[in-house]
Amino acid sequence: MRKNIRNFRKESLNYHSQFPSGKIQITPTKKYSSQRDLSLAYSPGVAEPCKEIARSSTEVYKYTSKGNLVAVITNGSAVLGLGNIGALASKPVMEGKALLFKIFSGIDVFDIEIDESDPEKFIETVKAIAPTFGGINLEDIKAPEAFEIERRLKKELNIPVMHDDQHGTAIISAAALLNAITYVGKKIHEIKMVVNGAGAAAISCARIYKKLGVKPENILMFDSKGLLHLSRKDLNEEKIEFAVNTFPIKKLEQAIKNVDVFIGLSIGGILTTDMLKNMAKNPIVFAMANPDPEIDYNLAIKVRSDVIMATGRSDYPNQVNNVLGFPYIFRGALDVHANVINDEMKLAAVHAIASLAKEPVPEQVNIVYNKKNISFGKEYIIPKPFDNRLITRVAPAVAKAAMDSGVAKNPILDWKIYQEKLLDRMGYESKMLRMIQNRARTNPKKVVFCNGEEYDILKSVQILHEEGIILNSIVLGNEDRIQSLIHENNLDVELEIIDPEKEVKKVEYFSQILWKRRNRKGLTLYDSKIRMRTNDHFGAMMVDQGKADAVITGYSRSFSLSLRPMLEVIGKADCVHKTAGMMILLTKRGPLFLADTAVIPDPTSEELARIALMASHVVKNFDIEPHIAMLSFQNFSSNTKTSSKVSQTVAFLHKKYPDLIVDGEVQPDFALNEFLLSNKFPFSKLVKKKANIFIFPNLESGNLTYKFIRGLGDVQTIGPVMLGMRKPAHVMQMQSSIEEIVNLTTLAVIDAQIRKN
Repeated sequence: MRKNIRNFRKESLNYHSQFPSGKIQITPTKKYSSQRDLSLAYSPGVAEPCKEIARSSTEVYKYTSKGNLVAVITNGSAVLGLGNIGALASKPVMEGKALLFKIFSGIDVFDIEIDESDPEKFIETVKAIAPTFGGINLEDIKAPEAFEIERRLKKELNIPVMHDDQHGTAIISAAALLNAITYVGKKIHEIKMVVNGAGAAAISCARIYKKLGVKPENILMFDSKGLLHLSRKDLNEEKIEFAVNTFPIKKLEQAIKNVDVFIGLSIGGILTTDMLKNMAKNPIVFAMANPDPEIDYNLAIKVRSDVIMATGRSDYPNQVNNVLGFPYIFRGALDVHANVINDEMKLAAVHAIASLAKEPVPEQVNIVYNKKNISFGKEYIIPKPFDNRLITRVAPAVAKAAMDSGVAKNPILDWKIYQEKLLDRMGYESKMLRMIQNRARTNPKKVVFCNGEEYDILKSVQILHEEGIILNSIVLGNEDRIQSLIHENNLDVELEIIDPEKEVKKVEYFSQILWKRRNRKGLTLYDSKIRMRTNDHFGAMMVDQGKADAVITGYSRSFSLSLRPMLEVIGKADCVHKTAGMMILLTKRGPLFLADTAVIPDPTSEELARIALMASHVVKNFDIEPHIAMLSFQNFSSNTKTSSKVSQTVAFLHKKYPDLIVDGEVQPDFALNEFLLSNKFPFSKLVKKKANIFIFPNLESGNLTYKFIRGLGDVQTIGPVMLGMRKPAHVMQMQSSIEEIVNLTTLAVIDAQIRKN
């Protein structure tokens, strides 16, 4: 365990220190390639927007980034579980918060660490820099100072200010509470509640619960010294709000008897099984201490089968995760130029999040979490973080509440257009990867790696294990060389090493199987034994015989040499004429799928159609509607051999699969540009349907295009994903990076999951 922690520490430090250091950067949004561009961006052209803003301050939203810019501000006095580590040491956390803002809601962030513990001076500093920003997210400031800092800044500034440590947890847990109460059939004004913890988050939770209908007299709150009681002389103003006047109970184990709800924002393990047993029927327990909840989830459901549990952890159902709230709350507030985040906006977020959990769950979310049918119930009372609908439900609800409560300076007039803009802000290029990784983790598989004597393979295996994507791993190769690499590089990797050269019995057994299959294709038993001593043949046979779920190869040899053993041993699926290779590009417009980039040199019209159909089948497995562009160097002309072949393919697909969105022959720039396509070819099926699958007329064009894009390094790639194989076998590009190996293996795990469903 210590070794794992040490390696994770090293991995984290490497992650943050690799060039460029940190996690965020500033990227220009306007052209800057010419002298004229620069003269517009700065002097003399920049004077014109300055004059407009000087005449009317509201014009700052039109001419600058203020309307999409939030400050994440701290003094480092209460950082995660690290405590008061100071402003400078808190910077990695604030950068992390900035990253979450960007990827979930498209909001730009400056992280600001203020080296000031005096609340008054801190407030004055924030006020002085506030004109730069459209909103301020206060973060990791200790209580009770956090209450006064937020109260003053909200009162004295005219932009949204929110301390997420308080209100984020309150909003998400309140949504979960509403749904839990609904599920068990209780009434919010009748429930009795114990809150263990009396810090900023606990106080804010209790306040929002009161606004939802929980009666103050039905809330008992405990801090580290016991029940909040008016006889105590150590209570600050916030704690006094929840202190009871006369109450004979002083201990948690007494207070918990027959209560309906336990809210934990304290320390791990404080809620015992006896306490849980003494709670009312259908108890609701939100054990939100991290990383160890107030009571272990598995223990709680074992003791009380009727309990509804939520925690702060992602490995249990009903995670109370602030990322369900803050990106979308600020998104809605910024988009209407709200001058505050008021109670109406926070309650609107609560109800939007709660309502979303009751709706049918999109297949994409089911796929990500490897579930058949996620639906409202004990294990699903709040939405999943990877639910794409959050931005289009929570942000509009917050924006509307701001408008209705009179704090919006820029009301939204067309809600449909607004929702489209929200979707355009999403960072699809990274979200797709996060989604497939999350899906793979739900049901990890056993993977065999044929190129085990390579550092990049071993390091990838370590990462895949640490990420929970693979359950068991087998690496093939010389054991001494592999162990030497592990030792030299201080790798902490769990794996089984198999050297085919030494596996006499398995080689004999496997070679008999291969020989019986291919003895009428010129393969002798002697040659079969020789092949089975090679890593690729041996690894492929392990998957063929069910000894592993997927095989990964290709690192040390050319693609064609690595592919041949996969085809000889595993072969194509029964209904497949020829296999093909597909690359996935993760771009800002969403994932793009390119085929065939690997296998068939000059496919016929019929083969192109089959490639398109195989690609569309894979894309549907990601709950993405296939929009297929059949590529050529001409647009709808059919006057050359290549364009005619593509045109015939399209005609066949239109006739046999009329509901499939496919068209061509079309040039790539037209397929990617809706404006160009609709102006020139308004009849195309791809008009108003963004193409996401691109089928190339031959291997040369597909492979060259992919390798050119890969060489640029600006777009993340996954693949080649093998299409049409009988079992999961995937061949990487020679000398693939660690990231590429991890990504391809992740897809191989999902491939195995799908086949076993």
